[in-house]
Amino acid sequence: MTMLSATSAANRFGVGARPGDLEQIDRDPHAWLLAQLRPTPLPAALTGLPSSADYLGQYRQVLTLRQQVRKRGADGDAQAARMEAARLLRQGVLRELVLRQQVAVTTADGFRERLVRFWSNHFAISVDKRVAALFAAPMEREAIRPHVTGRFVDLLRAVERHPGMLLYLDNAQSVGDDSPAAQRARRRMAGAAAGRRRGLNENLAREILELHTVGVDAGYTQQDVTEFARAITGWSVAPGAGDAFVFRAAAHEPGARRVLGKTYRQAGEQQGLAILDDLAVHPATAGHVSLKLARHFVADTPPPALVARMRKAWLDSGGDLPTVYRTMLEDPAAWQAQARKFRTPDDFILAALRACGLHTDDDLGLALRLQGQLGQPVFQPRSPAGFGDLAADWGGPDALFKRVQAAQALANRMSEPAGITPLALGQAVLGEALDGQTATALRRAESIQQGVALLLASPAFQWRA
Repeated sequence: MTMLSATSAANRFGVGARPGDLEQIDRDPHAWLLAQLRPTPLPAALTGLPSSADYLGQYRQVLTLRQQVRKRGADGDAQAARMEAARLLRQGVLRELVLRQQVAVTTADGFRERLVRFWSNHFAISVDKRVAALFAAPMEREAIRPHVTGRFVDLLRAVERHPGMLLYLDNAQSVGDDSPAAQRARRRMAGAAAGRRRGLNENLAREILELHTVGVDAGYTQQDVTEFARAITGWSVAPGAGDAFVFRAAAHEPGARRVLGKTYRQAGEQQGLAILDDLAVHPATAGHVSLKLARHFVADTPPPALVARMRKAWLDSGGDLPTVYRTMLEDPAAWQAQARKFRTPDDFILAALRACGLHTDDDLGLALRLQGQLGQPVFQPRSPAGFGDLAADWGGPDALFKRVQAAQALANRMSEPAGITPLALGQAVLGEALDGQTATALRRAESIQQGVALLLASPAFQWRA
């Protein structure tokens, strides 16, 4: 293997090289990547954090205190209690983000961490929606991390029933039109409203089909969306339900459902699960998600033959994700010099932190702010489609200028390291991807901070090459 392959392993398949990484990886880049496909426990930094059920209970407490304040008027004690409870929730969310960043900056398993980031963006939820704000980071550590090296069906089941997804896409309140709950509600209604159809929400069903599984071009119909939405009525949340998921049988639409040409006669919660299981191994899902994986790891326009091989591996293995990843990694097309990706703000910030050895809470807090200024605030995509993954999404002149500013801000946090120069650092983290012009600029830098700023702002550093 060449050093360029080690560079690709660390920077394109991983989350960025740290000084010393390339020498270690160069012994066998493929083996380094494949070793990260084994199941591993949750990173130590993320253990002991509140569960989604805990957060849901705290959120309900804030709502209760808010109602009490409204009823009592300007009650100082109640208002102080509400503000303190809300402060603790905000503090918990920020701590989650800092620890998440710390794991990515310090991990030796960069490929696994990039897989986590890929799937978090694939199953995107946004903290812009207040009711889901508490659950974006917990969804990643509870539903995504445990399954990125397992079967897609298990990942899909875990994500779609997580309170983050159920609240973000409004399924927690979805009620079947002919469910027992809806029938009781109609009996309580009077006059013209008595026969009104109400309660069904199609958001989650639509996004599962369009974004998470088969894709928008799979040929499904509006009727498929509606029938799927009926099948997952009753999927909801409760603060005392262990993992916060609860199936509310009274809200579930009774009867068989027909989705994508197949009839599902299962009762209750199992009906929606049966549909998810079939979607997980559907040929359209295999093609749609394989394309997204290849686009993320290989190139904006990945070779069609590579995508086809990954799709076949998906179908042959029943959606075993490590098999799909291995198919990608073992294909020569994935290692060609022209296979490269422009770094998103998240990629850029992580790679910069790792290159500079910046991992204190203050460093990570600054990095989170800088990432927002660069246009990719953590867990805040503009839509359920997630953040863009193409060079055109991030390479505008204003965006590049802001990267220069961010590079300087991060470089200013570096202390003078013993025995390392800007050029040596550039060689250590970019390997053979370090071009001659950048190397000359680094050699002439008057200080480590100036040199590091030049390195992080250089064209070579903007690419996962």
